[in-house]
Amino acid sequence: MKLQDAKQVDQNQTKIERPQRWDQPLDSAMSDQAGAMVLRREPFSSMDAAAFSSKIPLAGVLKNDCRIHELEKSDIIVREGDYGSSAFLILDGSALVSLKPLPDSLLGRESASQQTKWMDFLTSAWSRSKHAEVRDVGQGSADLVGRRDVDGRAQLFLHDIPRIIPPEASVELKTGEIFGELSALTRSPRSATVVANSKMQLLEIRWQGFRELLKRHPALKLHVEQLYRDNSLRSHLREIEAFAAVSPDALDTIWESTKFEPFGDFQWDREYTSTSRQDIAERIKAEPLIAEEGDEIDGLILIRSGFARLSRRHGQGHQTIAYLGKGQSFGLRELVHNFRTGEQRPWLLSLRAVGHVDLLRIPSAVVNEHVIPVLPEHLTPSPLPDRSTETAGKNRRLESREPSVDTATLEFLVDKRLINGSNAMMIDLNRCTRCDDCVRACASTHDNNPRFNRSGVVHENWMIAHACMHCLDPVCMIGCPTGAIGRDSETGAVKINDATCIGCSTCANSCPYQNIQMVGINNRQGLPIIDSATGDPIHKATKCDLCQDHGGGPACVRACPHDALVRIDLSTPGQLTQIQ
Repeated sequence: MKLQDAKQVDQNQTKIERPQRWDQPLDSAMSDQAGAMVLRREPFSSMDAAAFSSKIPLAGVLKNDCRIHELEKSDIIVREGDYGSSAFLILDGSALVSLKPLPDSLLGRESASQQTKWMDFLTSAWSRSKHAEVRDVGQGSADLVGRRDVDGRAQLFLHDIPRIIPPEASVELKTGEIFGELSALTRSPRSATVVANSKMQLLEIRWQGFRELLKRHPALKLHVEQLYRDNSLRSHLREIEAFAAVSPDALDTIWESTKFEPFGDFQWDREYTSTSRQDIAERIKAEPLIAEEGDEIDGLILIRSGFARLSRRHGQGHQTIAYLGKGQSFGLRELVHNFRTGEQRPWLLSLRAVGHVDLLRIPSAVVNEHVIPVLPEHLTPSPLPDRSTETAGKNRRLESREPSVDTATLEFLVDKRLINGSNAMMIDLNRCTRCDDCVRACASTHDNNPRFNRSGVVHENWMIAHACMHCLDPVCMIGCPTGAIGRDSETGAVKINDATCIGCSTCANSCPYQNIQMVGINNRQGLPIIDSATGDPIHKATKCDLCQDHGGGPACVRACPHDALVRIDLSTPGQLTQIQ
C-alpha cells in the first residue's frame, strides 16, 4: 500500500476509548448526592464499604447500578409474566402485589400490528450498510389503564385499584421492603404484578449490582431468602394444583415446614465445559444427588428453578427416565402409596441436579397429614408396582410427563443440556441440501454477517445448529458486567444491547453451546473501529435475536426452500414427536 493510501485509511478509521462497565449507568441522572442519600438508608447503611473491591465500590454500585423512581398511586411497577433484570427497594410509600393474574388489557400490553413490523423491516433494509458489522458510535384497556410521560418514558397506571386488585387478593409491601429480586437473579418471568399504592419513592437496582451487594453483604442474602418465604412462598404453594383443597391453616403449616435447598453451581457452564468429554455414566455420577434410588423417602420435592435428571440404576450405570423442570414435583407417587398401604417403600428413582437447581422440600409427615387426605382423585398417582415386578425391573418408570420420546433421544437432550433451549434451531439433514440460503438470509438481515453457524451436534437425522437457543436458564447473562445481554421483557428472547456491550467476551465464554460470537465492528466506510489507547480493534458480542425487529419471524426459517429448518422448544421434548 502506498504511503498516501495508508494515511487516507488512518484518517477514515474511527478511534474510541474501549468501553467499560459503567460507561452506561442505569440512570445517567443519578448524582453523587442521590447515591449518598441512599447510602444512609438500610440495608446500605449497615454494609461494610471495605468489603467491596476497589474496582466495584459500594458507592459506585449505588450511583451506576441504581435508579430512583418517583411514582404516583396506581402506577404499575412490574407486570406478571414480564422478564425483569432489576430488584426494587421501597424508599418511601407502599405497593400492592396482586395475588391473582390480571388480563393483558389491564396491563397495557398491545401487540404491534404486522404492518408496523413490516414498516420497521423496510426502514431497516433501506438504511442497511453494504459493509459488515457497521456501528454508528456516540449515540391496555382504555377505561382501566392509562399512560403518562415520565422523563420521556411511558408510565402505565391503573384507574381503579380497588376494583382491579381488591384487598382480599393483594399483599401490601411497605417502606424498606425489597421485591422483584427472585426474577432478576434467576432470569425468570415476574411472578406477580406490583402497583404503587401511594405516592412512592422507589430504588431500582439492576441485577449485576444487586448480585454484588449479595456477595459482599451476607445479611442481605439471608434477608432476601426470608422475603421469599414471607411474600412469595405462600403464593407459590397456593398455585400447586395438588394443594388446591388444602385448608388455609394447613397451608400455613406447610409454609412453616418447607425447606429451601440449592443443588449444583449457579454458574454451571464451567462444570459442563470441564466434564463434557467424560463418559456419560461418569458425568451422571458427578451430578449433585438430590434423592437416591433405594433410600428412605423424606419428603415431597418441588422444583423451584433449574432442571433435574430422573434416572434408575441400569447395569453399572444409570439410565435417564425423564427430567423435571420448574413447577414439577418428585416423590408424590411413593408418598401416596406408602400412606394408603402402610408400606415404607423407598425412592423408585434417583434425582440429580443438571446444572443448578433450587428446590423446596416438604417433610413426609406434613404431606401425609395435610395433603394426601384431601388430594383430588384425578391427581392421585397410580399405585407402585408390586415388589416382585419391581425386582424384575419392569414398570418402574413414572407416569409419562411428556408425549413419548425414545430413551436415546432423551439421554441426548439431557446429556448435551439441550433441554435448556426454548427456541433451538434444528435442521433435518435428510431434507437439507446445504444450499446455505438460511445463512445468506441471516447475513442479509443482520449487518451482512450471519448470527449462526450451520454446524452443531447431531442426533439421528437432526442437527442442532450453533444458534442461540434463548435458554430457560441463560448462563450467558450471569457474568455480564453491564447487563448488555438480557431478556426482552415481554417475549423472554435473549438479546444483546449493542450500546452497553463492552466486548469483554464474558457471555461468549460462558455460553455452553458456543452460540455467541465476538466480532470486530466497522465504521460506515467498512474500516475497523479501534481502541484509541492501544490501536486494537473493538469487538462486540453477536448472536441470533430471532429477527424480532424485522417482522415475519426468523429469516433462516423463511428462507429454507426445503422446509428442513425448524425452531423448537427443547424444554418440552414432546414437541419432537410432532416432527419426527
